[in-house]
Amino acid sequence: MLRFLIRRTLGAAVILFLLSIVAFLLFFGMPRDPGLLMCGKTCTPANLANIHHVLGLDKSIPEQYWIFLHNLVLGSNGFDQGPCPAPCFGYSYHTNEAVWGTLMDRLPTTVSLTLGAAVCFLFVGLGTGMLSAWKRGTLVDKTVTAGAMVLSSMQIYFLGPLALAALVYQSHLFDKPSYNDFTANPVSWFSGLIIPWVILSTIFASQYTRMARSSMIEQLQEEHVRTARAKGMSRKYVFFRYAWRGSLIPIVTIFGIDLGSLLGGAIITEYTFGLPGLGKLAVESVFFSDLPLLLGVMLFSAAMILLFNIIVDACYAFIDPRVRLS
Repeated sequence: MLRFLIRRTLGAAVILFLLSIVAFLLFFGMPRDPGLLMCGKTCTPANLANIHHVLGLDKSIPEQYWIFLHNLVLGSNGFDQGPCPAPCFGYSYHTNEAVWGTLMDRLPTTVSLTLGAAVCFLFVGLGTGMLSAWKRGTLVDKTVTAGAMVLSSMQIYFLGPLALAALVYQSHLFDKPSYNDFTANPVSWFSGLIIPWVILSTIFASQYTRMARSSMIEQLQEEHVRTARAKGMSRKYVFFRYAWRGSLIPIVTIFGIDLGSLLGGAIITEYTFGLPGLGKLAVESVFFSDLPLLLGVMLFSAAMILLFNIIVDACYAFIDPRVRLS
């Protein structure tokens, strides 16, 4: 297991390295010059050249990339803003603030949104999926399946504004979504995120309902499950003791990918509700052609996805003994 985790970690490092190269090349293919954005309307060629020199844009692309890698691993004392300890993504072209500090400031919002929504869609999705599999072929099964199909076709940018209009601006049942520090005021933290949690979990819960149902039905057809039933074990015991555990493999796989993606920034949800998380930060970095910020968000998001993929692979051995033996 340790050797496997080491191989996966080294592979993840290679993927991050290749992704950083792609991000650099895409940035220099952008039609907008970040120097012009900072120079203003009264920009002169001399001012523009000075900005390019300060930002390091007057160097070749390989030189800029090498400096970026060096700063990321070892940190740097070469910035006018002051020392930048590793992992150093540099300073934002737009705000002139350290990129790593900006990421850490936005991370609590994204983590709160992700974990709250994950609890909701796992509890609802797996519960309704198991109920549908248990009542297979009945009216309950057909109702749950139809509801999941309808909700899975919905989009956050459609449900979000409807929820805001109905629950916030017209009925005034809830406050406008916002992020408040949990340690300062847990009640405000909960009330400010409940609508984004519900909307985000609605989309995901429908997918997990269908996945849990199909996985449970497939497991109930396995030979070891049929053997357990033939030995006289109750349907309820076989359902939860044998079929349920085996059905977790595909669910854990997708959950790891979804959780890593959401921790990297739920872009549409954060932008719809105006939450200052990593997803909204990613949009801002593209809008302002902010290379350090863009690279920081991209690599952090990719690292989250790769990390949870490794965790999921490690979890397989604890869920399914067949994986552990192989």
